[in-house]
Amino acid sequence: METLASRARSVLFEPRATFKEVDAEFTKPGAIWGRYVLPLAAIGPIAGAIGRLVFGQRIALTTLTGSVSITDAITWAIISFVLALAAVFALSQVISLLAPGFGGQKNDVQALKVAAYASTPMWLSGVFSIYARLVMVGVIVSAYSLYLLFVGLPILMKVPQNRSMGYTAVVIIAAVVIFLLVSTYTLF
Repeated sequence: METLASRARSVLFEPRATFKEVDAEFTKPGAIWGRYVLPLAAIGPIAGAIGRLVFGQRIALTTLTGSVSITDAITWAIISFVLALAAVFALSQVISLLAPGFGGQKNDVQALKVAAYASTPMWLSGVFSIYARLVMVGVIVSAYSLYLLFVGLPILMKVPQNRSMGYTAVVIIAAVVIFLLVSTYTLF
């Protein structure tokens, strides 16, 4: 069993080989959520809460003067964390539900693998939410998640090559919409 750090590193730097390896793995959803999604999804909310305590409240990606209470920072972090988990769940459902329409397989576990592992750059870039002026760096780094969807979707969801581009495009649009919905709360 790979460690969290080694799996994240291989997803980031060897995505094609890693998604082929992940495709062959028998993994229960609880293991994906517990060993991968939960720890990585917590990075942004923790960094953001610390940033709010140290640098103050944010409005429109800028920091206002004035401190934030510990209660407000923790509340923001909890809501952000729950939204991050909901986003992975929603994306995995979209991935699984759309696959048969493009000649692929409906498989909730495989879809969760794609959604979870493709989200790696987005979660790691959550560290930039510690300071409001760095948030855009995090958004740019998060864009790599879209490439990981492009690589992983055809492999894990068994979409034929001639239909994978359309499938990937639709899933990426859904992922962007989900990201925008979640980020309306978490970035501010």
